[in-house]
Amino acid sequence: MQELAYSSAAEIARRIRQGEFSSREALDYFLARIAQLDGKINSVVTIDADRARAEAARADAARARDDAMGPLHGVPMTVKDSFQTAGMRTTSGAPELADYVPAEDAWPVARLRAAGAIIFGKTNLPIYAGDLQSYNAVFGTTNNPYDLARTPGGSSGGSAAALACGFTPIELGSDIGGSIRLPSHMSGVTGHKPSYGIVPAHGQIPGPPGTLTLADLAVVGPMARTVEDLEIGLDVMAGPNRWDIAAWQLRLPPPRRSELRDYRIAAWLDDPACPVEPESRRLLERAAETLATAGAVVNYEARPAFSLEKANETFLALLQAALAGGIARDRIEEYAADHTDTSTGRTRRLLAMRHRDWLSYNERRLQMRRRWEEFFREWDVALLPVMPCPAILHDHSEPQAARTAIVGGEPRPYWNLITWMAPAGACYLPATVIPVGLTQNGLPIGIQIVAPYLEDRTTLDVARRLLALTGGCPKPNGF
Repeated sequence: MQELAYSSAAEIARRIRQGEFSSREALDYFLARIAQLDGKINSVVTIDADRARAEAARADAARARDDAMGPLHGVPMTVKDSFQTAGMRTTSGAPELADYVPAEDAWPVARLRAAGAIIFGKTNLPIYAGDLQSYNAVFGTTNNPYDLARTPGGSSGGSAAALACGFTPIELGSDIGGSIRLPSHMSGVTGHKPSYGIVPAHGQIPGPPGTLTLADLAVVGPMARTVEDLEIGLDVMAGPNRWDIAAWQLRLPPPRRSELRDYRIAAWLDDPACPVEPESRRLLERAAETLATAGAVVNYEARPAFSLEKANETFLALLQAALAGGIARDRIEEYAADHTDTSTGRTRRLLAMRHRDWLSYNERRLQMRRRWEEFFREWDVALLPVMPCPAILHDHSEPQAARTAIVGGEPRPYWNLITWMAPAGACYLPATVIPVGLTQNGLPIGIQIVAPYLEDRTTLDVARRLLALTGGCPKPNGF
């Protein structure tokens, strides 16, 4: 069963249905692989093998009776430790939640279970999913399987590392500032940030357990090693939230085109507001050229009618506002009074912004959404970088806003690394990330495929076709 390590969830489900092996055998395979190989990576931080084996036995019994089986029937998988799992510890990397065992599943988890998935473990993340690296005081640091000195990304870094190592075929991630897209890029796997609001996130931490607020910008989405699995994950989880379920239905439109040669693609692969390292840019350009060679129309000059700088300014303001609920009330005035012209000072002022300021930034967002609407009348998708560089070295210094990262041999502010998250993130657009190659020192580079709001199936269609042309997800040495 060695090939199971890098089999897709769809393939594992098919082989279980056909009786080639049981769910219990698949589960035991992944448990043994994690026990053997995860020590130096530290991606899977909680395992409930007994419960998972009982669920796998029930799945196998159902198959033997020819009971109706969902698309993930019997498939073992892990989920990010920010999602509540009934009866299984959920910490969100926080010491105060180190022993917290929820009584009910988060909504995405419940929908995965209803589709037949066997959730056997949880993957690591930064405390309260609040960083683009994955480390915390409860479980320690997760390392990148391509270079242990580097991060696999965050906040869904344990998810991405586990996928890259063949510890799980599919994962559940979340993304508010890039937390699906960044680790997919840094770890060489696929990830889909859905259109805002189409996958209910009830039961994710943060906020505190029991919170019903769905944060601005925040989405929940699948991560995997194939686009087919991303499509399955989205189909399983998408739908109305608890407030709308009595009356609303969701029917996403099909892909815009039926053939790759019919797509019109804008390649926005570099920008003075966040220059991309030359080697990364060459891999992105090669991916765009691959699409052009296959017959698609690719334009390297087309842009929406706003700047990356404007998008990033708006995005960072909305992001800090969305995160401000975790700031102690007595710190708000202190943050508002910090007028220093530093990254830390600017971040603090955004965290403390008044509602009238948020309304102004929200109007900017809506104006950019309109510019995107106009842009997508001519273009089907836009190709964007994910980061200006590959995975970065571990840096756990505090405060985060004062960190720097080396890009192209020069230091840049830490939050500059998420600049390319802004155009899709601020405007609620779907974005699929797939790997498009490795740098000379063996680090993965991903590309971001963006489409109009609610046209998730278009980004996934282009991603599936491009990934087939570029050879699929890489495998790190030793796994």
